[in-house]
Amino acid sequence: MLDERLLLAAHLAGLGFLPLAVVGAAEHVLPMMLRVGGRPVRAWSALPLLGLGAALALAVSQADRTLGRAALALVAAGVLLVVADIGSLAARAPGTRLLLASRSAVVLAVCHAALALALGAVLLERPGREVLGIRWDRAILVHLHLAALGWLTLLILAVGRTLAPMLALAPAAPPRRLPAEELAFTAGLWLVLGGIGWRVEGLAPAGALLCVTALARFLGLLARVARTHRLDGMEGPLGHFLAGLVLLVQAAVLGFLLLGGWEATSRRLAAYVVLLLVGWAVGVTIGHVGKLLAVSLWTWWPPGPRPRQAALYPRRTWVVETALFALGVELLAAGALAGSAAAARSGAVLLLASAAVALAAAVWTLSRRGLTAERNPLAFPAASRR
Repeated sequence: MLDERLLLAAHLAGLGFLPLAVVGAAEHVLPMMLRVGGRPVRAWSALPLLGLGAALALAVSQADRTLGRAALALVAAGVLLVVADIGSLAARAPGTRLLLASRSAVVLAVCHAALALALGAVLLERPGREVLGIRWDRAILVHLHLAALGWLTLLILAVGRTLAPMLALAPAAPPRRLPAEELAFTAGLWLVLGGIGWRVEGLAPAGALLCVTALARFLGLLARVARTHRLDGMEGPLGHFLAGLVLLVQAAVLGFLLLGGWEATSRRLAAYVVLLLVGWAVGVTIGHVGKLLAVSLWTWWPPGPRPRQAALYPRRTWVVETALFALGVELLAAGALAGSAAAARSGAVLLLASAAVALAAAVWTLSRRGLTAERNPLAFPAASRR
């Protein structure tokens, strides 16, 4: 159903980039959001294991079971370490204080990630065969949605509710008693998975509608953040959030058309994967990498005067990266959908350019490590924690 190039590209994003970026970001913000202290020893141990995701992606695309089994065992060990660490954070979160992220949503997202990896292992081991009564090609779609929606999107909903206003210097989201959006989204996701897997009439569209409703509430929050932020200008996290939602809406429209009877050709599926996995999940993740890297560097600054966070974050560079990324995804998806090799190649070139800009911006932030108060007019005394 999917050729090896698309499999390789999707799994390089899903196994080579996202686990490292998401785990790094989550371990940075979740202790604060769940109001739990401690050092993420297990997560540090997991990083070299998760770094073998690229080898697993290559094995999947080549249907190489020998390499796949070896890489999968090591990546799975890394995932188990992360699950244990995040599970420990959730278990130790105080029940008497208002948490900044829903522990149940975070745990559900991690469980979905583990399920997606387990299902991927079964698909690698039993190519072409049914899985729990689900046709193999449909099991691939279940695997995709468990990862892109159940893991990444649910985690974005759980963490983004606090992180988006915080990084944009906007008013915080109002407190709530229950994570209604995350629970509604999870329920809708499982209806979608049931409809796709066992082809129950009407189940997948109903679940997709529930997911879209939950995401619409999140879109309202982002619209308020965009109106009320106190930034000097647009920054990468907010820009990628807004661009990612536009791409996610396009993926949702295409998904509804496919559920409604539009033939699921390889071109349409490729466009859907590009919009959902790359445009939404990868885009929102990479948009936060630069800002969280700057915040992390500022947090761990040695004693003494320190620069302001603005001196550690190349805002304009990340805005350029956001524009290149969004346009690249649009062209790549349109090229896949229309069968235009020229448009697809143009989109791929823009995505490569955005990756180069993102890497350069991250290196620039790390190079600020040697910045001193004397050399930086934006520095301020260590006593100030602004």
